[in-house]
Amino acid sequence: MSRAFLIVLDSVGCGGAPDAGDFGDEGANTLGHVAEACAAGRAEAGRSGPLHLPVLDGLGLGQAVELASGQRPPGLGASPQGLWGAATEFSRGKDTPSGHWELAGVPVPWAWHYFPKEPPIFDEALVARVCALAGTSGILGNRRAAGLQIMAELGGEHLRTGWPICYSSADSVFQIAAHEEAFGLERLYALCAALAPEMHAQRIGRVIARPFTGDAASGFRRTPNRRDFAMQPPAPTLLDWASAAGVAVHSVGKVGDIFAGRGTGRQYRGADDMELMQHMHSLADRAEGGSFTFCNLVEFDSLFGHTRDPSGYARALEAFDAEAGRFLARLRPGDLAIFTADHGNDPTWRGTDHTRERVPVLAWGYGAGRIGHCGFVDVAASIAAHLGLSERGPGKSFLPQRHKAARAGGAKP
Repeated sequence: MSRAFLIVLDSVGCGGAPDAGDFGDEGANTLGHVAEACAAGRAEAGRSGPLHLPVLDGLGLGQAVELASGQRPPGLGASPQGLWGAATEFSRGKDTPSGHWELAGVPVPWAWHYFPKEPPIFDEALVARVCALAGTSGILGNRRAAGLQIMAELGGEHLRTGWPICYSSADSVFQIAAHEEAFGLERLYALCAALAPEMHAQRIGRVIARPFTGDAASGFRRTPNRRDFAMQPPAPTLLDWASAAGVAVHSVGKVGDIFAGRGTGRQYRGADDMELMQHMHSLADRAEGGSFTFCNLVEFDSLFGHTRDPSGYARALEAFDAEAGRFLARLRPGDLAIFTADHGNDPTWRGTDHTRERVPVLAWGYGAGRIGHCGFVDVAASIAAHLGLSERGPGKSFLPQRHKAARAGGAKP
């Protein structure tokens, strides 16, 4: 039985969103600008030269960026051997839940609540509530910030006072950073879990636990024990459709958190994206016939987009491209693999927040062809069609009728 694999490269947008100007992001293009930085010699830390993505470009990545933004990125000029297109988001957001839920067939029907831009961003009642739950006399932060930056700035004061570091971003999130040992990991989780229902009632999409270790002398380091306490999607998603039909579901990375554990089946976590890709290699080898695997790879976004690091972003893309080739080589005849993203996070852009962009859609397993422009929801409909699910949501499948010649899985780049 045919299997389906959906891999979301978190924040790997390709520009061209028609409403980008509404978000202050007109002209943002994560992939295009990373490729330009590489070609111009401005992304030489730990790598060198033009952006080199033979596997993804072989599926049609360069064509997808040009379709979305009107600009062909330098170094990405291969003739596509897969299906390729660019997806536009309907939901009014540029955040992780909106993007993933819509990719899974459910646009967000409401407007998220966002904290103010200028500090203090949390009112006295909310601060008092956090203090009561945490058992502290105060909090640190109380502003919008990049997580790595605020951890470095306030980690020492956190160790001295025991106060949690509370902050937000341009997303609809309440984030709490705390030292795993001094504050306690389970205590941090309990604080976030207790606060989450109150935040969800106000349309704050996620409360995120951001544990770290280290000290002021040696530096502070995030651990892989992040946990997102997210709202449940407002309607059944592709994960629910698959589970209800008896399809085995595998969730890799933070997919389980994004969907609040609903329909997410067996969950696989890892210390970094490369460890998550080891899970993907293993699942390509042994996942059941007819199964669905949903993977999120977050480090493009968390380590290199928010920190505005084009070199790091390019390194991550090139490292993933090599893993993608190994992954595709393991797939079976009849399988489907789709690579896409949930939003942008242009590392050459102003600020530190996500950018409103279209995202590439690359599909392996149905031969070569042009998908063209599509919606995020069409990804869910296509996977549902491939798996033979009766529920397709509001989207429309972009998969062509499968021919005998394509049953071998399509050309391997």
